[in-house]
Amino acid sequence: MQIFLILLYALPPVCIAIGYFICILIYKKRQSASERKVKQLIEESQRQAEKIRKEAELAVKAELYQRREALERETQETKMELKQQERRLSKREDNLERKMELLTKKERYIDTLYANLTLKEKKIDEKRLELEKTIEEQTQALLKISSLSREEAERLLLGRLGKELDIKCAELISKKTTEAKENAEHVAVSLISSAIQRCAATHTAENIVSSIELPNNEMKGRIIGREGRNIRAFEKATGIDVIVDDTPGLIVLSGFDSVRREIARQAMGKLILDGRIHPAHIEEIVKETEKEIEQVIQETGKQTCFELGVHNVHQEIIKLVGRLKYRTSYGQNQLQHSIEVANLMGIIAGELKLDVPLAKRCGLLHDIGKAIGPEMEGTHAVAGADLAKRYDERPEVINAIGGHHEEKPVESVYTVLVSATDAISAGRPGARRETLEKYIKRLEKLESIATSFSGVESAYAIQAGREVRVMVCPDKINDKVAAKMCYDIAREVEEQLEYPGEVVVTVIRETRFIEHAK
Repeated sequence: MQIFLILLYALPPVCIAIGYFICILIYKKRQSASERKVKQLIEESQRQAEKIRKEAELAVKAELYQRREALERETQETKMELKQQERRLSKREDNLERKMELLTKKERYIDTLYANLTLKEKKIDEKRLELEKTIEEQTQALLKISSLSREEAERLLLGRLGKELDIKCAELISKKTTEAKENAEHVAVSLISSAIQRCAATHTAENIVSSIELPNNEMKGRIIGREGRNIRAFEKATGIDVIVDDTPGLIVLSGFDSVRREIARQAMGKLILDGRIHPAHIEEIVKETEKEIEQVIQETGKQTCFELGVHNVHQEIIKLVGRLKYRTSYGQNQLQHSIEVANLMGIIAGELKLDVPLAKRCGLLHDIGKAIGPEMEGTHAVAGADLAKRYDERPEVINAIGGHHEEKPVESVYTVLVSATDAISAGRPGARRETLEKYIKRLEKLESIATSFSGVESAYAIQAGREVRVMVCPDKINDKVAAKMCYDIAREVEEQLEYPGEVVVTVIRETRFIEHAK
């Protein structure tokens, strides 16, 4: 028991001592291992540092080598460039030396020439003096022989020379004038024939009637209407005579005004297709057709100006150009005539080195006064010039319009060309028919006589000029005044017009009352 207690008290210190000893052993063992690892790391680091140092030395050596090579190349190139520049400078020096030698030689040559010229001038001066002296002696001798003074001799000599020069100048002028006329005539014939060949066109004279086919003969009765009210309403609205005869399936619209006849033709076609034919509907269709024709006229004017290259034209003038499509002159379509004149003007102006667009503009607008209508004052040339001036056309264009029939003084070469090309276009065989133009002018005059009376609203020449229908304002003209006006118009027609047969004057006074039921 005692031994056990002794062991029990003695065992912990022993264990502690043993543990301490063991710990010291373990620590020393670990310390030696750590020292070996540290030593290995130090050795490895030294080896890496040595390797890096060697690589850095190699890289530095390589870079130094490359730089040394680059420097050597640059030095070599610089040396080459310097050698080339030296060679170029050497060549330039040689050239300069040669030029200096040449200049020196030229200076010597010029000095020699100057010396020779000075010597020659001296000789010329001496000869001139000798010549003047000789002339003076000869003059004195002539004066003694002729017994004339110097002034008298000069006048006599100049008079004879003047007469001889006048004769020679007259002969030369006559010769050159004849040659110029022959050449001008030849060139003009060549230009005009070339222009005609390039712009030749076939124009067919427009008829003054339009035929309309009907689907059946019953349609004739519907067109005429009860007691003829439909046909009268149509004729009054359009101013065109409707001829309904025994020809099956056909009616004829007759009128000299192509615009109104075209309106009547299209309006009649619409009425036939629609089937509703009565006075109110007729007036509605006619008004609608008038708007459509106005649009066609505007588009025709624009297209014509565009095709000819005539730009910046006033809208009113464009409209008048379009109206020329429905205007004829001696049977020749006026728009086609104006286009032809414009093309001729362009060709001739190009040959003469003139302004081609301006020449075409003058040619296109030269007969614009014919589209104004009977309300214009004066001839178509004067009225057209006034219209062009109102819409700020160029002076050359205004003078070409007003002077192409010599009604105004010619101020521009374009006016002369317009006169020539107008005659060329109108003078071709078959281009115009004088009888048709006289007929149209007579009908226009017939209408203008009727509209000249106060209170007249409108007037239409129908039945091929055998009748004129005059519409008067019912609020200004009563029945008695209308009867008197009818008599006065008939007498005026007798005095101012020449016509075969007789002309029926019909004055219509009509009052309408319209209300709308809603």
